Amino acid sequence: MNENEISSINKIVENLFSMHPLITISLTRSIRTNTNLNLGSLYIMGLLYHHGMMSMSEIGCRLKMPKPHVTAKVDKLIAENIVERLFDPNDRRIINIQMTEKGKNDLKIIKQKVSQDLRERIQMLDPEKIKIMLDSSQHLRDYLTEIKDDYPSEKASCEK
Repeated sequence: MNENEISSINKIVENLFSMHPLITISLTRSIRTNTNLNLGSLYIMGLLYHHGMMSMSEIGCRLKMPKPHVTAKVDKLIAENIVERLFDPNDRRIINIQMTEKGKNDLKIIKQKVSQDLRERIQMLDPEKIKIMLDSSQHLRDYLTEIKDDYPSEKASCEK
């Protein structure tokens, strides 16, 4: 790898570090306006919505969250009838979590409201910037997905 390539990679890394807080701030503001749930709870809801029923350990593994934190967040979601505990009929020590219909509906509504807020902000840009943002965001998503797949041991460690 030549010096120019190394410099480019260093700039990419710096850009990614600076983008993360910008994205988080934009989403967090909108989420706080539209729900009383915190990001951790929303991450759990999104994971369950995407993957269906999961064990507490699997949720913690996939979100890189300690099991006691998962338990506390899940307890709050249960109290709001957003998720429910299901005991494994073959092994009562295994506790699975799945979203309720109310939880699925709540997540859909939150996503719609946050998406609308982001759309309104993006619409403030001129059309050329919107086109660039569309292309750039799609490329970034594709590239990050591509390099994420280079960590098979991480994926395997969370599977049953």
